[in-house]
Amino acid sequence: MIRTRGAMGVLSTTLAISVAVPLACTSKSTDAFLSRDEMLDPQACSKCHADHYKEWSGSMHAYAAEDPVFVAMNKRGQRETNGALGDFCVKCHAPLAVRDGLTKDGLDLASVPANRKGVTCFFCHTVDQVTGTHDAALTSGTDLTMRGEYKDPVANTAHRASYSALHDRDQLESARMCGACHDIVNGHGQSLERTFAEWQTSVFSHAPGGATCGQCHMAQGANLEPIAQAPGVFARRRHAHTFAAVDLALTDFPQRDTQRAEVQAQLDKTLQSALCVGATGGQIKVMLDNVAAGHSFPSGAVQDRRLWVEVTAYAGADVVYRSGAPATDGTPIARSTDPDLWLMRDCIFDAAGKEVHMFWQAEQLESNVLPGQATFDPTDPRFYQTHIVQTYPRAAQLPKAPDRVTMRVHLQPMGTDVLDDLVASGDLDPAVRTKMATLDVGALLEWTAAQATATYTDATDHQLYRCVTDTNFNVVSDRVPATNHTRCK
Repeated sequence: MIRTRGAMGVLSTTLAISVAVPLACTSKSTDAFLSRDEMLDPQACSKCHADHYKEWSGSMHAYAAEDPVFVAMNKRGQRETNGALGDFCVKCHAPLAVRDGLTKDGLDLASVPANRKGVTCFFCHTVDQVTGTHDAALTSGTDLTMRGEYKDPVANTAHRASYSALHDRDQLESARMCGACHDIVNGHGQSLERTFAEWQTSVFSHAPGGATCGQCHMAQGANLEPIAQAPGVFARRRHAHTFAAVDLALTDFPQRDTQRAEVQAQLDKTLQSALCVGATGGQIKVMLDNVAAGHSFPSGAVQDRRLWVEVTAYAGADVVYRSGAPATDGTPIARSTDPDLWLMRDCIFDAAGKEVHMFWQAEQLESNVLPGQATFDPTDPRFYQTHIVQTYPRAAQLPKAPDRVTMRVHLQPMGTDVLDDLVASGDLDPAVRTKMATLDVGALLEWTAAQATATYTDATDHQLYRCVTDTNFNVVSDRVPATNHTRCK
């Protein structure tokens, strides 16, 4: 167990709503539960779990089958693989539609009932077994029991309720349920999404003070409150069903502002950083430490994500050096015109070594993402293996010593170059491409000689560096040179 028990002796937070619907929430008689057809509809859940429903309805889980990029990618993948892609995408994005035989490949989702689209209340809360580590290796019970974290669910007339460690975010086992869908291995055996595997190798998966998926991505309320709006339901600690991470809805969707704010809150606490300038003014060092993601960063569909650093050096009002400045559409400038660009992502290649964008084409992979924390013990050498340092310029000196330097980290949940590829193939509306946001990961960090209160001597060039940090980054500690891509743009 990761977290302790909260007030009233119940587990403090959860991945699920297992308190069921009392009589006052339904017109059903006391000897009849809701039918499966009724339970399939999230709107039925909203009658008693209004807050949970509202949060879920604006989440990426609810959006999963509506996402135009998913639709475009699946359409292209089915065409380019002559249908061999099958249910690979849709079994995660609309699992109930697949299980109920309403689609085999997701190409006909427009005609599928809304209650079978997305990752719904019924789908998550009926999962009874995890059978593997990736590609939606889950089974669902057929007993119409809604599973959740509470061992003492309130008796009700809507559905059966029972405890499940898979739905108890205070149990390590709950991460297996998330990981079953959030780790993806394509048909060529390439592990393209590795969030669960990354978490398993991190300190968060086993040490006191660690966290499960649900403890990070389903925020816990500070106050006790009823989990269902009905008589007889007592107060417990409630967690949110917004599932904030890094992805954002690209079309009109409920609670978009709330979603954006929660994503930004996650990003603001993910990294620690330091910005250092050599005593001679010849080079700049940027240090990043992934302290809070609980897995690598970025994670998920990393072949689609774009994380990069923007560095700008000034002498007076003049810009004497710049790398990573976004283009007018927010995308990172290509390495062909910015050789110092520090771009963190997975690059994927076909069998011939040609760089590709689509996951079903990937037969080779090159990665340089920021690793997750291995230990919380500062006396353990592994503590500093996540202190990643990049040099600017990489193979030269600054043309002039700067008196001010700024650094910012940017993230695109999906690179516009990937979207451009889908637009070019005729599968994505160009208007969707313009909706992709470029997010900031943390605040702007600014260096001046007066603000640079920390110093260290670099082991490579033996030069004294003066540093600024707005976090707890220890610049004197060991550092690992950044890995830069050699094969991708």
